[in-house]
Amino acid sequence: MSDFKHATEISFAGTFACSAFSACFAELCTIPLDTAKVRLQLQKRGSIGNEVGIPKYRGMLGTVVTIALEEGLIALWKGIIPGLHRQCIYGGLRIGLYDPVKILFVGNDFVGDVPLFKKILAALITGAIAIALANPTDLVKVRLQAEGKLPPGVPRRYAGALDAYYTIVRQEGLAALWTGLCPNIARNAIINAAELASYDQIKQTILKISGFTDNILTHLLAGLGAGFFAVCIGSPVDVVKSRMMGDSTYKSTFDCFFKTLKNEGPFAFYKGFFPSFGRLGSWNVIMFLTLEQAKNYFRRIA
Repeated sequence: MSDFKHATEISFAGTFACSAFSACFAELCTIPLDTAKVRLQLQKRGSIGNEVGIPKYRGMLGTVVTIALEEGLIALWKGIIPGLHRQCIYGGLRIGLYDPVKILFVGNDFVGDVPLFKKILAALITGAIAIALANPTDLVKVRLQAEGKLPPGVPRRYAGALDAYYTIVRQEGLAALWTGLCPNIARNAIINAAELASYDQIKQTILKISGFTDNILTHLLAGLGAGFFAVCIGSPVDVVKSRMMGDSTYKSTFDCFFKTLKNEGPFAFYKGFFPSFGRLGSWNVIMFLTLEQAKNYFRRIA
């Protein structure tokens, strides 16, 4: 991603296709961890299991096991359809636009390493644009993931992804599909900057170390680094985004933020941190490995 020569060898359509495919593949592989993360983030201090005061979900693996035992293994892939919708739009645009925007900042004739702040700015812009278009898919994904095991006789809110889109528009209006847009833009612009800029920078740094080449090991290390930075920086806005999309009682982003802070304390914003890192770390490794291979394939057939 840091090589302008390679960046311009593939058309925007080709880069978009590579990015969308890679993001969808990573989503398919890691969505069980994302489902666990969403359940942990939506779990409030008052949520209890079989005993008063005992949280129903405890830790990433505990949450995965609880969901699988209570709702069946397939429940871990709740939200996969809107998740794939999301990655086709969001994943394709945020990554596909990154190199063109970066080149726009430095010019086509630029030689050398792009300054880090320009990489961050480019990623912030592409992340914000992409999620503004993909927000409805994110909303439906979170709502489907948030729905746990229901008592006998209680119907589910949505029969599936398409029913969820239709029901939300019919009951809440078209604008409701963009519920949580502000925290979602903040979250995804920040995480996109953390992921793309850090991957770009880490990969660039590794390639300057003697013995390292542009291969799978380099992509693996850079992908893990990108996932770690993304979780550390984006976890608070991710929690607010998940709660606003999963619980319609919050009036605004600030209302959600201050109620969470007041009722549960600052550590609530890092609920699900380890599942987030497990999810984003593995997601970034799978996505970037797949992306690099897909781009190499496109270069060979171009």
